[in-house]
Amino acid sequence: MLKDDERLDYLLAENLRIIQSPSVFSFSLDAVLLARFASIPKGSKGKIVDLCSGNGAIPLFLSARTNAQIIGVELQERLVDMAIRSVDYNKLSHQLHLYQGDVKQAPKTIGVESVDTVTCNPPYFLAHEASDRNLSEHHAIARHEIHLTLEESIYAASRLLKQGGKAAFVHRPGRLLDIVTFMRANRLEPKRIQFVYPKMGKEANTVLVEGMKDGKSDVKILPPLYVYDEMGEYTKEVSTLLYGES
Repeated sequence: MLKDDERLDYLLAENLRIIQSPSVFSFSLDAVLLARFASIPKGSKGKIVDLCSGNGAIPLFLSARTNAQIIGVELQERLVDMAIRSVDYNKLSHQLHLYQGDVKQAPKTIGVESVDTVTCNPPYFLAHEASDRNLSEHHAIARHEIHLTLEESIYAASRLLKQGGKAAFVHRPGRLLDIVTFMRANRLEPKRIQFVYPKMGKEANTVLVEGMKDGKSDVKILPPLYVYDEMGEYTKEVSTLLYGES
């Protein structure tokens, strides 16, 4: 089942497992935060699409919260292969469907205005900001806007969503104004924003933004989320996200 330097990791809070590879891709806390932040259909009805799915972490996290159908879209063939094998291992192929494809083509492939919720953890850095020349091709594509820009990901999300559907993004706070600008230009009205801080007294290093297609103007700023406490341990909120209530 495992290839090369792959390993099988636990998603403890969800009681699932995921295939990861340090040389190809391993999900970060951002994926956990986005999967918990997004508003999703609770029952078996509805359709969720995760853009830039990587090795399928967000679809797997979401599957613990809903019985709705979840589709993951990822450009890199190696990552899609890992994601599909993780889905099969967890016996979730009836609910989760991963396919290789360009996010920009997802509305045409999946269906324009056919989706209830979109999640997206897009590349964070501009293409010219690739300062680490030792990055593998897989990491470079996942981290930098080489094949997909922030604006393109937001446009695709809007095209996929039904009227009233919701799109949730995780990104760096420095791009917040770009996110809001691109969302409003594509009929996505920001409704919920949450800043994530490494610890109290530090600047936020992550922002979560959710918008509604054709929604009315009324944004809520949620309470801040701190990752580490003063002892350098995960806060109770983050520990629960990662490991469950116990």
